[in-house]
Amino acid sequence: MNALQVLKERGFLKQMVNGESLEKLLQNEKVTFYVGFDPTADSLHIGHYIPIMAMAHMQRAGHKPICLFGGGTAMVGDPSGRNDLRSMLTREQIQHNVNNFKNQIKRFLDFEGENKAIVVDNGDWLLNLNYVDFLRDIGVCFSVNRMLTAECFKQRLERGLCFLEFNYMLMQGYDFYRLFLDYGCVLQLGGDDQWSNMIAGEDLIRRKTGKEAYAVTCSLLLKSDGTKMGKTSKGALWLDENKTTPYEFYQYFRNIEDQKVNECMKLLTFMELDEIEELTKYNDERINIAKERLAYEVTKLVHGTEKADEARKQAAAAFGGNEEDMPCVEIAKTNFIPDIMVEAKITKSKGEARTLISGGGVSVNDTKVTGLTLPDDVFEKGEFILHKGKKVHVKVILK
Repeated sequence: MNALQVLKERGFLKQMVNGESLEKLLQNEKVTFYVGFDPTADSLHIGHYIPIMAMAHMQRAGHKPICLFGGGTAMVGDPSGRNDLRSMLTREQIQHNVNNFKNQIKRFLDFEGENKAIVVDNGDWLLNLNYVDFLRDIGVCFSVNRMLTAECFKQRLERGLCFLEFNYMLMQGYDFYRLFLDYGCVLQLGGDDQWSNMIAGEDLIRRKTGKEAYAVTCSLLLKSDGTKMGKTSKGALWLDENKTTPYEFYQYFRNIEDQKVNECMKLLTFMELDEIEELTKYNDERINIAKERLAYEVTKLVHGTEKADEARKQAAAAFGGNEEDMPCVEIAKTNFIPDIMVEAKITKSKGEARTLISGGGVSVNDTKVTGLTLPDDVFEKGEFILHKGKKVHVKVILK
């Protein structure tokens, strides 16, 4: 079974350019391929996870991955899926973000073997371009009429699309062209929201060289209502444990919709398909066993076995297990519960805490909170379990 068949069976494939030709190529040859990551934040998030897993499956089948980091494109910003202009980053911020990305991706890809992954920065060619030469050599290959039909631009036209962002498609297309010339890279993988940008690169290679290149988009991680999966009460689900703790990460997948467990196991783990089907065939409380397995496997891939084991223990403790394994925070002594909730990072603000309390969503130990201050006996003891709804449970020590 070649790599494309593996991706197809696991549900990765969404759209392809030259699909039949690519399938034949992968049956007979080992190819070089790439995925691009714009370092516009200091951590990868769950939205990057599926293309990274696709890279890992491709590498396991013997193909060579290139991680292209957008040291150049991050200075412009991708308009795809945006309602506004991205914040401008300095070159120092971008380099910091690139370094973080490298460390996170090393958990998924082999950077040492025969078909070892390599890291390339598009800033190496984009930041030194002569603009007039670029327009004459590359810009002439792009049709403005065709570009305006791209989904990434159509979404922005009514609100306003600046010329800075309009250049992004040319830059990403040029990336593929340069990787084709410099590294023999013939395939680009990416999220389905990148389709317009990806086919621009394939088309540019064909126009400039007369040779065939390929583009494959991966499914996006969506909830049953069609919205993107990966948003928590604190924002995005990050791969950096300082932004989303391993426990929070574990709990996110432990609590996903029942009908999404099978899909997430196929896309986000290396579990065998037979085992996935066996674990997810139930429509009753037994699906919770599959959810726990999913949460553990994904957390282990992102944070390592030790952190995954700890998160699993903490989750078990929060739902009736050993209190010693529960997440624990130490904060300055106060009896004002909204302050405690903010310090414990259960809520972002005191206002949010007050709203939760008034709605009956907060408990101290086994007693639902009705006021804003701790009971005297709990305050004097200085140690208690704080519950936010049914999913968040933290041991608090007042010091």
